[in-house]
Amino acid sequence: MNSEGVLTKMQTEIGTPIQYYLVFENEFLNINQLLNKKVSISFIGYQCLNCKLEKKIFRQGFCYDCFYKIPQAADWIMRPELSTAHLDKEDRDLDYEKKVQLQPHIVYLANSGNVKVGVTRKTQVPTRWIDQGAHEALEVVEVPNRFLAGITEVALKEHVSDKTNWRTMLKNEIKNESLVEWKEKLKSFIPEEAMEYYIDSNKETHIEFPVIQYPSTPKSLNIVKSQEYQGVLKGIKGQYLIFEDNTVFNVRSNEGIRVRITVN
Repeated sequence: MNSEGVLTKMQTEIGTPIQYYLVFENEFLNINQLLNKKVSISFIGYQCLNCKLEKKIFRQGFCYDCFYKIPQAADWIMRPELSTAHLDKEDRDLDYEKKVQLQPHIVYLANSGNVKVGVTRKTQVPTRWIDQGAHEALEVVEVPNRFLAGITEVALKEHVSDKTNWRTMLKNEIKNESLVEWKEKLKSFIPEEAMEYYIDSNKETHIEFPVIQYPSTPKSLNIVKSQEYQGVLKGIKGQYLIFEDNTVFNVRSNEGIRVRITVN
């Protein structure tokens, strides 16, 4: 079986375990069905997710020019506290910024090997947690815009990590932590402006990933450098494909790369 297309982050569907899909221009693959099969990935070229031109990818699936021009790659995407749409202030495209920033956002705690704080649009729950490889998550506040979520995250990350350790996450080295206790501990550090949006409920979300074998020493695959790779697929976690020989492939960080996938 051969499939060819431009990589974008894997789409997911809630289930026990999570179902993963690679969606190409004219077809899609259910990656769960490839477990225990020999999978080949071949590099074909680049295609910017914005301009669609065959230009080298700079970051986030975009070429250099698009990355510094389009609103989808502005600084406030990675740093929500820089959002200004609530002030009617444009960064790159006010219409787009209003659409994305002026909607309910969740500040949450997640455990993907270590407890971390993060921000996501409410519409991205629980997708965001799945993409991070978190096996459990708990909502802390639900605020009406991205700026409030951003300043809350900034305040809380003084006391808890805001990063996922990808190696720990992939090795499934789970620290037994109580997210409810962490939430209680962090409550007093929530900024005053966000406190009225505190979520009293302590309902946790638990996530199960389709993994047969975790890597003992994950080695990241650079498909541009190696051009081709073949291995037996043993799991999918976060946005990573996990292979029998400890090789792991981060689909999301390879967005905008055109590949051929062959299944034997």
